[in-house]
Amino acid sequence: MTRATAFWVDRPGSGMLRDEDVPDPGPSDVLVRTLWTGISRGTESLVFRGAVPASERDRMRAPFQAGDFPAPVKYGYLSVGVVERGDGLEGSTVFALYPHQSAYVVPAASVAVVPDRVPPRRAVLAGAVETAVNVLWDAAPLVGDRIAVVGAGMIGCAVARLARGIPGADVVLVDVDPAKAAVCERLGVLFATPGDAPRDRDLVVDASASEEGLQLALDAAATEGEVVVASWFGDRPVRLDLGAAFHSRRLTIRSSQVGMVAPRRRGTRTTADRLALALDLLRDDAFDALLTDDSSWRDLPDVMAAIASGGAPGLCHTIDWRDAE
Repeated sequence: MTRATAFWVDRPGSGMLRDEDVPDPGPSDVLVRTLWTGISRGTESLVFRGAVPASERDRMRAPFQAGDFPAPVKYGYLSVGVVERGDGLEGSTVFALYPHQSAYVVPAASVAVVPDRVPPRRAVLAGAVETAVNVLWDAAPLVGDRIAVVGAGMIGCAVARLARGIPGADVVLVDVDPAKAAVCERLGVLFATPGDAPRDRDLVVDASASEEGLQLALDAAATEGEVVVASWFGDRPVRLDLGAAFHSRRLTIRSSQVGMVAPRRRGTRTTADRLALALDLLRDDAFDALLTDDSSWRDLPDVMAAIASGGAPGLCHTIDWRDAE
């Protein structure tokens, strides 16, 4: 039996660290010692605040979540560690959709080996890049498309970085924070504030998680353009102006969510294929621009509270578990 430290939301707006027993791995399991975890700012903030709607509590469960929404709940899905025991993977660095915990046992089929050229800390971005892959499979951009991504968070930045590789694509990342211009420069995409956002975009991806951002995405779309919504608003109502030219311009709004492989690829790709692709794409050093903050596991309760309240801006905040027992 192994002892581990885990982060729990014990009640909405409050988190704590708990000691837990980790069982020995079975014949098809692996014991993973965590190196890094990443905080998914949007979803984990909603979970921390207790803002998961009752209707979505089953659908929004993480693969290895413990407890139930709203609390107490152990939640998270961006974990990178080293296999200590099991299934011939000893010594391998792996990514798993596991909550914030210093060590854990999962089926070997539930981990993905991190490629050699991907640093372990960068590998926590696999969840964001996998989501971006799914968004682009849903959106199906074409050569030469004019693309706007609204919201320069972790998902929006990942979508923009991947979209810029489409030949002839004109990609602009829109955000209210002018400081995001420096991140966009490192990602090789153009930056605009909402007041300067270009119009007549063939495709617009909303990753802003804000009512104003989604409205801007509609306003930026070309006639017969499409807005793909990657944002999740939790229990917040969203009001949109669907009058004026919405109908006459024949605009389309649809959602993209990572829980299932996009329909265009569902017959040929599995979720494991999609995750392996995301990890391979992380060989790109430019993704280091998304790693903006780092804290010890000891500070997780305070860090999560600050992120959920908006008091700790940034992109991917990583948690360092390397000295955890």
